[in-house]
Amino acid sequence: MNLKDLSKHLGLSQTTVSRALNGYPEVKEATRARVTQAAAELGYRANASARRLATGHSSTIGIVISANNNLLVDPHFVEFLAGVGEYLGPRDIDILVSIASIDMEMEHYKRIISEGRVDGLILSSPRIQDPRIRMLLDANMPFVLHGRCDINGAYAYLDIDNEDAFSTATQFLIETGHRRIALFNHSAKVMMFARHREMGYRSALADNGIEFDKELTCSGDMNEENGYRFTRQQLANDNAPTAIVCSSTLMGLGVSRAVEQAGLQLGKDISLITHDDGLPFLKADHMRPPLTTVRSSIREAGTEVSRILLKRIRTPNDIPERKVWPVELVVRESTGPGPALQKA
Repeated sequence: MNLKDLSKHLGLSQTTVSRALNGYPEVKEATRARVTQAAAELGYRANASARRLATGHSSTIGIVISANNNLLVDPHFVEFLAGVGEYLGPRDIDILVSIASIDMEMEHYKRIISEGRVDGLILSSPRIQDPRIRMLLDANMPFVLHGRCDINGAYAYLDIDNEDAFSTATQFLIETGHRRIALFNHSAKVMMFARHREMGYRSALADNGIEFDKELTCSGDMNEENGYRFTRQQLANDNAPTAIVCSSTLMGLGVSRAVEQAGLQLGKDISLITHDDGLPFLKADHMRPPLTTVRSSIREAGTEVSRILLKRIRTPNDIPERKVWPVELVVRESTGPGPALQKA
């Protein structure tokens, strides 16, 4: 079954069938549905080279990751990529995951663009001043940012409300009697999401008349080892925190390990709130104790970023979509009354 046969079967021109299969917006939805159904029933799949010649598109979306970040074994990235695949796969769009060393990152992007290997790019882990943004805008390459940065320009992004997430988490701990609250975060000087999270944390403290204490903040890669190390450091202080707000569940695992080694109990001696509640292989409600979390679905984010990017590719003159999703605090057993309530 080729394009000519499919077109003849449907009584449509090859151009119309090709445009329907490749998502062109001028094709009526009824026609697109009819073509898609017939293609599935008859087992039609476009030849990649022929499709590129016919449409001028590679039908491939690119994601470049740093060789230094171990993202391929990071459950957050794997879950995000699963969401990307769920959306692009049924639309016959391939995903090119390319690995670049940090010092060659910009050259890597330039090569992918010049070779025409992708129709658009998904940018993850944006820095506050991210050099990729201006380069891609100047190259007229469609892209979507998963997150935000501090650079002006007509580009699309999807983010969660990190500031509100950590303001809500910190406010909850304050309302349950905690005053010494530590923040374990990525670098707020480099990563935009980390800056927003620190802003939310600090705003909740200020709203309640609690002075910000820099000694209660720790920053670094969001992994189990840092969660463990930061907790050990904080518990060694004479005036140790009674609660911790943590930027990832992976970090939270390290917190839990350090707390247990210290002979303390989460939810009783020290409270913990982590970010990420939707990781299928790292379920917060399966931990002991179940973790209080800030919930946002990273798989759904992968799906939505992909949808926005395909729209950006097909209607480049439209105003870029910009979305900030709300988050939800899910209270479980890793949080309990702080000293202020215990004394009451």
